[in-house]
Amino acid sequence: MVYEDHRFLVIDKPANLLVHPTGPGGPDTLWAELKRVLAFEIVNGARISFINRLDRETSGLILVAKTTGAARQLGLMIAGHRIHRKYIAIVAGWPSEGTFLVNQPLLRQGMVRPSKIWLKQAVHPGGSPALTSFHVLNRFTVRKDPFALVEAKPKTGKTHQIRVHLAHVGHPIVGDKIYGPDENCYLEFIASDWTPSLAAKLLLPRQALHAFSLSFEFEGDFFSFEAPLPPDLQRFIAIGE
Repeated sequence: MVYEDHRFLVIDKPANLLVHPTGPGGPDTLWAELKRVLAFEIVNGARISFINRLDRETSGLILVAKTTGAARQLGLMIAGHRIHRKYIAIVAGWPSEGTFLVNQPLLRQGMVRPSKIWLKQAVHPGGSPALTSFHVLNRFTVRKDPFALVEAKPKTGKTHQIRVHLAHVGHPIVGDKIYGPDENCYLEFIASDWTPSLAAKLLLPRQALHAFSLSFEFEGDFFSFEAPLPPDLQRFIAIGE
């Protein structure tokens, strides 16, 4: 836990942890862990609400309201883009520009063409507006292949927005099973879990995306939180040249 007061808390979620349960008997979730940790507060009236969410494989900061009033205020703030989020990603290739903007609308791919993966998103002119700014922090090579460390600032909050926008400009996130080298990686992972074949294609067993910064003003105070890059991503960068 990064921060807690009587109104909200901030958690540094590890990779490969679901936020919400997908059904009875499923894997452990952040929601279940919070119910255990905050059992006393919940018994005494706390209402736990996630203000932002992260994909299962994405690590980093999640904001959680503890009261109905805080949930309402913070929910309106994130909808109004008054909660500022920054992510770090490791991507394939070297972007040609140090700073660039991707302004491409997104929708669920299955709405406009066949898709093997129900939740997969796609750039499409009929989609909802989506805007992300990117800044290259570092360029390096691993076994002579180029990679870059990129900071992402989503200006909107669409499903898989950062992942789709980076793939769209030719720099998919390392380890991304859906938007990386081949969407069949995701299907293979669901069927067989992590395999040597997937390791050769994806390099990392999870997508290299980390929500490292949250900042906002709330009830007259300014809050800013950061979460360091997790060890698995640090190790990948460390072997680079």
